[in-house]
Amino acid sequence: MTLIKSISGIRGTIGGNCGEALTPIDIVKFTSAYAKFISNQDFDSNTIILGRDARISGPMLKELVTGTLIGCGLNVLDLGLSTTPTVEVAVKLKKAAGGIILTASHNPKEWNALKLLNNKGEFISEDDANQILSIVDNKNFKFSNVESLGNYSYDNDFNDTHINEVLNLDLVNVELVKSAKFTVVLDAVNSTGGIIIPKLLEKMGVKCIKLYCEPNGHFPHNPEPLPENINDLSELVLKKKADFGIVVDPDVDRLAFICDDGTCFGEEYTLVAVADYVLSKIPGNTVSNLSSTRALKDITIKHEGEYFASAVGEVNVVDSMKVNNAIIGGEGNGGVIYPELHYGRDALVGIALFLTSLAEKKISIKSLRDSYPNYFLLKKKIESATDINMKKILTFFTSYYQNEKITTIDGKKIDFKDQWVHIRKSNTEPILRVYIEGTDEEKANDLAEKVIKQIQKLL
Repeated sequence: MTLIKSISGIRGTIGGNCGEALTPIDIVKFTSAYAKFISNQDFDSNTIILGRDARISGPMLKELVTGTLIGCGLNVLDLGLSTTPTVEVAVKLKKAAGGIILTASHNPKEWNALKLLNNKGEFISEDDANQILSIVDNKNFKFSNVESLGNYSYDNDFNDTHINEVLNLDLVNVELVKSAKFTVVLDAVNSTGGIIIPKLLEKMGVKCIKLYCEPNGHFPHNPEPLPENINDLSELVLKKKADFGIVVDPDVDRLAFICDDGTCFGEEYTLVAVADYVLSKIPGNTVSNLSSTRALKDITIKHEGEYFASAVGEVNVVDSMKVNNAIIGGEGNGGVIYPELHYGRDALVGIALFLTSLAEKKISIKSLRDSYPNYFLLKKKIESATDINMKKILTFFTSYYQNEKITTIDGKKIDFKDQWVHIRKSNTEPILRVYIEGTDEEKANDLAEKVIKQIQKLL
């Protein structure tokens, strides 16, 4: 059983002992602390926007979170089955005090989480998260009397509102996409993407062949949109002779594509392709996290912009985008952040901009992928039965690679001339992540093997 507290939210497995997993008691405690934190802010609104993905545990979490917020004197606007970016957009448009998305994103079905938003519809900062955890630790909760309880309301139309906001973006050309007459296959891993994305595609004149689009929470495969998890999608793209395939994670903030020949476009290249299109229209700067492909930097320089790297985590990317006036950014896990709509990873925005770009270029998705710099990125995980001593690991690599360029804002990233390695502890799982990218697949694999053996000796 696992419970993780980070800037990515309060995340854990369902069932088990209090304090060791995401139990009902833990859900109430963290919701109460968030409510106290919100109540301490000077906001005009007293409303929290609530949405959830289709996980089996979602209805339980919704009832616990809703009741707790109301008991703390806050009003709840429930969007029902929704997406992370939809809730973010709703907070911004409704000028709410905050938002909570009930989703564990890419984690398997036994997981769930509370993703916490501020009044801008963005993930709370590390300082805000620490304040909330302090309230939990000190049991400094405050509940309302019967005359001051909050109210509950329900509005399941915000999925449509989100779609319309995306379609109204200046760089989204609906008529051009309609003229291309695309056919795509969609894998929504039986979550809320199966509700919202077909509606988006229909409005853009795209024929959608559905695969795993029943929002019942029974994930047919590991929900992380990685190549090894989406073989069924690749096969159906070929069988139906579709133009390409689309896969999203359960809360629809990560996006990946399958090419017309059944090969993976590469989730790292989702942001690269969308950024290439945006930068071709509006030159500017970009941001991605340290674990993302160098291809975004290459594309940014091609368009005479400047590229910046941030620590891993959406909030860190967003902070860097604001500081560096980036017009587009995101994460290499298929997360596209386009601030023209909102500062959050949004698969709907990514799909709409990608479709427009492809329709304008009038080439196949495979040809588009072949037009970009070709890097080999390996994403490795190391699990340990004991707590991982990050200080020991990072000290070793700082010494071992002292003659190379080392970035320390998030774990250790070591840059070589034609490859890099990034070592960090995950924000969302009890694991160590090791990412390696290079221009040569064999050399990247050799470096990965060497680094992992070095780490394992230190555990």
